[in-house]
Amino acid sequence: MPGPQAAARGQSLLAHGHVPAFLRLAALLSVGRPGLDVTLVSTPRILGSLSLPPDASRLRLHAIPFSPADHGLPPGAHTLADVQLHQFVPFFLASEALRPAFEEFVSGIGSPVCIVADAFLAWTADVARARGASHAVFFPGGAFGNAVLFSVREHLPHARTAADEFPLPDFPDVVLHRTQIPWYILTATEANPYTAFFRRVIASCRKTDALLVNTVQELEPYGLDMLRRSLCAQTWPIGPVLAAPTPSGSRDDTSIIQWLDAHPPRSVLYISFGSQNSVNADQMRELAQGLEASGRPFLWALRPPLGFDAKDGFKPEWLPAGFEERAARASTGLLVRILAHPSTGAFLSHCGWNSILESLSHGVPLIGWPLGAEQFFNAKLVVEWGVCVEKEKVAEAVRTLIGETATGEEMRKKAAAIAGTLAAAWEAPGGSAAESLEAFMVSVETFSSLEHPRKGSSALVGDIHFPLRDGGFQTVYTFLGLHTISTRRSRCELPHSYQNQRGKRERKNPTFVAKLQSGGGGGGEISESKAMAKGRDHDGP
Repeated sequence: MPGPQAAARGQSLLAHGHVPAFLRLAALLSVGRPGLDVTLVSTPRILGSLSLPPDASRLRLHAIPFSPADHGLPPGAHTLADVQLHQFVPFFLASEALRPAFEEFVSGIGSPVCIVADAFLAWTADVARARGASHAVFFPGGAFGNAVLFSVREHLPHARTAADEFPLPDFPDVVLHRTQIPWYILTATEANPYTAFFRRVIASCRKTDALLVNTVQELEPYGLDMLRRSLCAQTWPIGPVLAAPTPSGSRDDTSIIQWLDAHPPRSVLYISFGSQNSVNADQMRELAQGLEASGRPFLWALRPPLGFDAKDGFKPEWLPAGFEERAARASTGLLVRILAHPSTGAFLSHCGWNSILESLSHGVPLIGWPLGAEQFFNAKLVVEWGVCVEKEKVAEAVRTLIGETATGEEMRKKAAAIAGTLAAAWEAPGGSAAESLEAFMVSVETFSSLEHPRKGSSALVGDIHFPLRDGGFQTVYTFLGLHTISTRRSRCELPHSYQNQRGKRERKNPTFVAKLQSGGGGGGEISESKAMAKGRDHDGP
């Protein structure tokens, strides 16, 4: 039987926010099967930055060299956070160069059973097919946001539509306002090279066999159905997949906690636009003025405005004159890099999916300030859930959520209810996410036993190795990537539950109904990064 060294080799250029979710998924898969070996494949810089949680002690890391300079990118550019806006598309294209090394690695580890890849590296589906393996795409984002993003990208141009509101062609029940679509999508044309790029993304994702989605069945039943119909693959909701908490003991962390402890519960507004997003300088000053006008305590994870390099430091002119000093004297504001704390009463966020899950897991409602990609559609979803207000007037929104208002109290109740739903998803036995992940792993084993009954067979699912029930060996590879390059697709329908007439969810044994063919060619294709930090005032691709 192949040993733990039979891991998959893959390269991945990741959106920074995708790394924690993939690391957590790898850990969940590892503990889900005794003896499972998990190998996470990425570039040396990304792997070197990882801090493995205790439950990922058996996780193996495999680095594949990547030279950004070979693709006209800055040295050390291994994630989107390392490049400027005008370099996003070249960065996406650079990931196509990772395919030969991944194929070489896979060819040296036996017969894989399944590959699990980030949607930005969906080209791995071709590699899986060539090896007679199944394939799954993992979406660290939500179902609704990604389904809408794919639809608006596929049905261009939107500039021909003068109406303020219009239904999605694929999903007429979903009505969007023009302000809910990023400007660079509204103005995109068929001739735009980025349009062609994203079309390849969609085509790539439609070649996978299964979709793992970082969401909860109870919260996104319609969004999951939208994504399933859009990409024609069985959808497995396995969220919330959140990064494991890590201890923090730095001097800065201590001072922050002490500052937060001095404020009542749910009284502080937390502001963060994610790990690589930012607003422009004018918006930053506008936000600062709104925060000051609200009179409420706030904690701001401050980054330089869009278009400025964080390495150059922060400049006073980006904030109103005397803003930080006045906030410090009044003990109402603290500028930090990042934080989460129980005293947080509201979260002003770009509505990235990880941020939404983190906030709602703590029962904290949001103020939405989406910047790009599917964030606008995520914001639409949580507004409809009743746990988010839009940021049109910052001071008013802050007073609504932090103050003792009926609207704020109702939103906190709804957020607390969602927190309970998210927590229950991983409760055993019976948690919907726990059951869904278990059903997915059973489906991988079922496929392996049907297609590769011999001992010593390997299953490639991301970067993770599953021992087969019959004594064989499955290798599951977790492929972290900034964008996905995908290949020829065959459907893999894996029904694992259904709603009966009484509304009770019942388990069904999942099976692959479409067998994977060996071979298959086609060039690599790439998917858009879900962490594109673009606002309406910014230059898009």
